[in-house]
Amino acid sequence: MKTFKLYIAIATLITGTFSFSQSKSKAESLFENRAYVEAAEIYANLPKTATNLEKLGDCYYYNTEFENAYKAYKQVFDLKDSAKLSEDFYFKYFDVLKGTKKYEEADDITTNYLNNPFDTRSFKSLLKRIIPYEYELYNLTSDVGGSSFGVGINGDKIVFASTKNIKNPNYQWNGKPYLDLYEAKVSFGDTITLDSVKPLSKKINTIKQHESNAVFTKDGKTMYFSRNHKKRIDLDSTKIAVVSIFRAELVDDEWTNVKAVSFSSNEYSTMHPALNEDETKLYFSSDMPSSLGSFDIFYVDILGPNAFGEPTNLGSNINTNRREQFPFIAKDSTLYFASNGKHGFGGLDLFSSSVRNNRYLDALNLGESINSEKDDFAFIVIDSINRGYLSSNRSGLDNIYTFKRIDTERKYFIEGLVTDKVTGEILPNTTVTLFDKDGNVVAEQIVGIDGKYKLSTRPNQQYSVEGFQPKYIPQLEYFDTNDKGNIEFNIELEIESYKDAEDIVTDDDFGNTFIQLENIYFDFAKWDIKPQAARTLDVLVALLVKYPRMEIELGAHTDSRASYDFNMVLSDKRAKSALEYLVQNGIARERLTSIGYGETKPLVPCGDNCTETEHSINRRVEFLIVK
Repeated sequence: MKTFKLYIAIATLITGTFSFSQSKSKAESLFENRAYVEAAEIYANLPKTATNLEKLGDCYYYNTEFENAYKAYKQVFDLKDSAKLSEDFYFKYFDVLKGTKKYEEADDITTNYLNNPFDTRSFKSLLKRIIPYEYELYNLTSDVGGSSFGVGINGDKIVFASTKNIKNPNYQWNGKPYLDLYEAKVSFGDTITLDSVKPLSKKINTIKQHESNAVFTKDGKTMYFSRNHKKRIDLDSTKIAVVSIFRAELVDDEWTNVKAVSFSSNEYSTMHPALNEDETKLYFSSDMPSSLGSFDIFYVDILGPNAFGEPTNLGSNINTNRREQFPFIAKDSTLYFASNGKHGFGGLDLFSSSVRNNRYLDALNLGESINSEKDDFAFIVIDSINRGYLSSNRSGLDNIYTFKRIDTERKYFIEGLVTDKVTGEILPNTTVTLFDKDGNVVAEQIVGIDGKYKLSTRPNQQYSVEGFQPKYIPQLEYFDTNDKGNIEFNIELEIESYKDAEDIVTDDDFGNTFIQLENIYFDFAKWDIKPQAARTLDVLVALLVKYPRMEIELGAHTDSRASYDFNMVLSDKRAKSALEYLVQNGIARERLTSIGYGETKPLVPCGDNCTETEHSINRRVEFLIVK
């Protein structure tokens, strides 16, 4: 009897193990094919190993069910040695922690496991001070049914993607109908309403394919939109659904000539098209090989009907090693986009970046009044730049929201400390000057004994700031009050003295700063510049050209062999002669002064008993730096 019971137990164990093995194989197949809803149902009933729990969490994560994803990932984190978990796991865990507002735990993960220290509390505090707008949101599609997102403007209508057509087949990824494009009218009044919703033609909306994110030329005759390919490709043993941008033309009120754009590919995705104001560039998101992360934002020049230049990556100020998508270019050329690779509040956050000298500046998070712990994306502005649309799944489903944005009060300023570049000593009485982009003086301050300065600026401006101290080389620093969204700029001005920068400049025991050059000689009782003197003065010309703010005094001295009055007149003429030589060689007269000292300041005070050598030492021209 005991033997029989043992047999039954072993058989049950074998059958159970075989059953689990079959279930896991099926779950993995479903997971590989992106059928995450069905895969999750199986993984939830498999043994609670770290591998199974991570796959279960992934199924929830990819469908933005972050509460369930958190429960699975937390068990993985608790079960497994942290050193054996991948960076990809930590990023997903970090993402769901933010997506469930567990910000302190999220900060711990990114700081200790992703090598990207972050403090959400400080970040929130900073944004409240620097964001230019607060946003008022209204859910426009709560009554549409299904998920809706991604607004494009076409005349007096909007076009958006939605799963509202329940007759469509279900998509395995999330178990919802495929996306189609719909058009509607929006009425702004005491209440905001969405009217006359209807699908675009069957030339655009297909069966078992997604269509989304339409953008239209101003004349309404050309549309770009995203559509996935029917066939998936095998990439690194994983089946990938490729999405491409398609172009359509309006002919006799019918959309026709629907073709993928020439820069699309069967090997990677291009999606989320956006046009700049003059319709010369098409921006988009792609995971093409030159991407920095999983998806980057690119643009192509539009050369003609379905003719485009080479894709250009917007670079690391915009793109990260994660996802940047849903670009939009406003009339003022500001780029708005969504990212989960930059610091934010969870999922995709909305960012903006202004362009300067054909280069986008570091992006600014738009703040808590528009970004939630879930995905916020597909931002566009309409007519007045203070109204527009965005999409978000903050309610559990993708919905389209209208927004009104209100200016916030921000006071911009620049502050810093002025120090000696070599010694590090504070430099009181330095003049700090703020210039606008055209070089006009905006503000000026003479720093006190603490060496600190603080000057008011304005938003979205280009400036330069200069520290100027007599006998120092002025330092000019450039900055932009839209860079990183800062309102407070801290620029340390480290200025270098002429004596540290140039070997021929030195100080005497009394703190005077001189340019040491070969002595210049004059014929007896003469003051004209001889060739040897000219060569010496040419060195001075070169130095004054190198430092256009340097001002000098030319002091001429004689020996004591003639009368006092004769020597004073002679030295004055010699000093003026040297000054005129500098002026004739391009040095501004206002930078120069000349003084004849006669015999009053001998280097060797030998009186009437000077040797010939001592007399020659006292006959000299000195070059004193005044500023």
